[in-house]
This record gives sequence, C-alpha cells and structure tokens, in this order.
Amino acid sequence: MQSFIKTHRHLLEHLDVTVHRQLMEYIDWEHRLIGIQGARGVGKTTLLLDYAKTFYGNDKSCLYVNLNNLYFAETRVVDFADEFRKTGGKILILDQIYKYPSWAEELRYCYDHFDDLKIVFSGSPLMRLDEGNPYLDGCAQVYHLEGFTFREYLNLKTGQNFKPVSLSELLRHHEEIAAEVVDKVKPLAYFTDYLHHGYYPFFLEKRNFLENLLKTINLVLEIDISYLQQIELKYLPKLRKLLYIVGKSAPFQPNISRLSNDVETSRATVMNYLNYLRQGRLINLLYEDKADPLKKPSCVFMQNPNLLFSVATGEVETDVLHKTFFYNQVGYMERVTYSAEADFLVNDEMPFYIGGRNIEKRTKDSNGFFARDMVEIGKGNQIPLWLFGFLF
Repeated sequence: MQSFIKTHRHLLEHLDVTVHRQLMEYIDWEHRLIGIQGARGVGKTTLLLDYAKTFYGNDKSCLYVNLNNLYFAETRVVDFADEFRKTGGKILILDQIYKYPSWAEELRYCYDHFDDLKIVFSGSPLMRLDEGNPYLDGCAQVYHLEGFTFREYLNLKTGQNFKPVSLSELLRHHEEIAAEVVDKVKPLAYFTDYLHHGYYPFFLEKRNFLENLLKTINLVLEIDISYLQQIELKYLPKLRKLLYIVGKSAPFQPNISRLSNDVETSRATVMNYLNYLRQGRLINLLYEDKADPLKKPSCVFMQNPNLLFSVATGEVETDVLHKTFFYNQVGYMERVTYSAEADFLVNDEMPFYIGGRNIEKRTKDSNGFFARDMVEIGKGNQIPLWLFGFLF
C-alpha cells in the first residue's frame, strides 16, 4: 500500500494542468461509483489526477492506482479496496480498469459491501459500463470524456476563461458571444492549428504530434478494439485497411459491397468493423435517423479533424476539415443526423450548411443556418464556424 501512496504523491507533485476539463464540473462527485469513459489519448488519466489534486491534495484518504501494475496479477481489486478503506481510505481511483479481468463484478461487490468507499474508474469507450452491463447497470454513473473542444484549446493557448454556451443560446445571441471573444483574442488565429493538432491533449508533449497520433491510433486498433472485441490479431490488417480507406475518402456515403471487396472480408464483418471504429472514437457514422449498428450509415466521417492528417499525404481539403469539425463539436451535446438537402440536420429540425462566403447560394430555405468559415462575427442565420467549438 505504501508504494502506491508514494507513486500517487509523485504523480500529483509533477502534475501540470493549465486548463481544467469542462467535464469536471458536470460530474456528480458525491456518487459512490463513477466511471469515466474516453478514447485513448483524450486525457482520462490527467482528469483523474486533477480531480485527486483539486479536491484532496495530499490527503491519504484518496488514492490513485493504475491497474496496469503487476501487483494486480495476483491481488484482487476487492481485497485491495478493502485494505484501503480499513486503513482510512475513502476515495479509490482506478485507472485502466479494462486491463483487469473481473473488473465489473468486483466493482459491483465493492459498491454493495463497502458503503464507506467511493470509487472512480476509467475505461475504454468500447466497454459496457452502465446500460447493458449486468453488474453495473443501475449503480454506476458514467461520463464520457472527449478531446479538447476549440473553446478549451483557445483557453489553454491564450490564458482566457471562456465559458461554454448552449446551442439555443448560441443561435439566439451568437453575434454578442462572438464579439465578446473577438474583443479579447483572435479566434481564427488559432483555428487552423486546432484542426491540425488541438483535439488531443498530447500536443503539449515535446514529441512529434503526428507520430504520437499514429501510435495512439494503432494502440486503439491493437488493444482497445482487438482485445475488447476479441478480434484475432491475424484480422488486424483488415481493420487497419478499412480505417485507411475511410480516412482517405471521408466524408463519403459508404458502399458496403465495395468496402467488403477492398478489405477482402464479408459485408457483415465490414459493418461490425465500422461500428468498432466508431466505438473506439476513430470514425463517426452519420444516419438519417436513430443510429443503428445493423443499419448502413448514410455517411462516414473521421471522428475529429486531427485524425484526417494521419492518412494525408498532402493538404487536407478545408471543406472536409470544417464539416468534420462541426460534426465532432456539435455532435457531443446535440443530435446530428444526415440531410439530403443540407450538410447536417441538428435535433431533427435545424438544417446546417458548412462553408465559405457563397454558402447561402446553396439553398433558399430561410430556416437554415450557415456555419461560415473565416468569419469572426456573424449576422442573422450566418454564424462563425469556430463558435460551434464553444458548446462544451
């Protein structure tokens, strides 16, 4: 136990968090079992350590543990948690929990039998942490951590503290909101960099960003998807090839038969792989109606703009980057579906068009909204594209 406490203190001493993630304010930290789901690389570990440092400092009642530790090869989490609480522990933070075989049933045991202990744990988005999990359904409160929004990135780069706005507030008051931001910073001066490398917090590390991104992608494919979905490693090249095709073509309307031929696997397997890639937060699937893993998506996107550069051999088209950005930022809080007329339909009623100065010529629908690039402050139904990165 003492070695874990020593590691915990070392991590907190060397933790450098310049921007607290917005999710910190949404989580009900009083709940006794909290799960944080998020794709590899988006900052789950940093958020957990930030929580420990912000709320407990060096208090021994809180302990961060990474379940990658070989100690748990022969020690059960239940036994460790019991020892921790008996020695004064109150908050146990368990990182990388999917590496531990019987994680779900042991978390449930702790919840049912240790009412004096709170547990916060992290997991992959491919794990069933709440609904559908027979052990955790009804007892775990699960939250989803995404990468940096443009607002978070802008705060980090400029030292500002811009607050998120709701979509309804943005649509009604976007001129005033944008003017307040532009009065302090020039958002467009940071927007291109964000599209290239601002989504994943590891851009702060002194390493080549694209190399780090490729490493992260491969870890998602090789560990998160292959391990959790029990895909044999001999099929990994097919999964990787499908992702490459998507990355080179996105956004596109998928022809499942053609993809099946290109990847040399069955149509059913292609559909499964697309859903695994979506769950791993590598791609986004756009449907006309409710998302259905058994139904062919209407359009396939990369999950965020940064990922487009992982397969790019030259410049990525601006239009592609901007549509990917809009879907990624708006889709986190709102329902985004396919529209045959507009680029997107938001919350089943609001058509959105993404593009440049002549975008209004694409439609006569006065009820549509136009997300305009290279515009600092909009007017009427023409809204700066960058401002949609302020929704969370």
